Amino acid sequence: MELERKFMKNLEMDLTHRIILIEPTKSTYRRQYKLSYSEKQELNKQVDELLKQGFIKPSSSPFNSPVLFVKKKDGSMRMCVDYRLLNNNTVKDKFPIPRIDELITCFGGASVFSKLDLMSGYFQVRIAENDMEKTAFSTDYGHYEWVVMPFGLTNAPSTFQRMMNRILAPYLNQFVQVYLDDIIIYSKTVEEHY
Repeated sequence: MELERKFMKNLEMDLTHRIILIEPTKSTYRRQYKLSYSEKQELNKQVDELLKQGFIKPSSSPFNSPVLFVKKKDGSMRMCVDYRLLNNNTVKDKFPIPRIDELITCFGGASVFSKLDLMSGYFQVRIAENDMEKTAFSTDYGHYEWVVMPFGLTNAPSTFQRMMNRILAPYLNQFVQVYLDDIIIYSKTVEEHY
């Protein structure tokens, strides 16, 4: 019960992603890239699903970043938004991302490990209300903006690492290490692990 209270207390924090512009009056707009027929079909399918899940919403933003697709290992297509123009005008968040080699040294004499990989972890972080318009992208059928944090934003890794560090703060370097959406639980014995 004590562990649960500590964990829940850590969740009671502002977990929004901010996009602070270097030039606040400059909206970034880039036309949509040419997509093949099958990519357009896939885009419409993925946008419909994102709308149903409440991850995006219709937009009238002056911002726009183009969509492209990357083929995943399993052959399916991952929708990506090319935020390079927006990222170039974004103040960089300097929150430290851990170095893997340094995380490994924290394991000490541990011999039992569990790895948790958070599914769609970025989608657990909301975009700050005033910054949603900056994430806008278009399809042939509409203009949309993200409600949750998508991949591709320059500060997304820092925001996510900050969130994970806050949530797991009481346990970091005791029996937990976190690298973005990968959580490692470690112990010296099986009994200690469970």
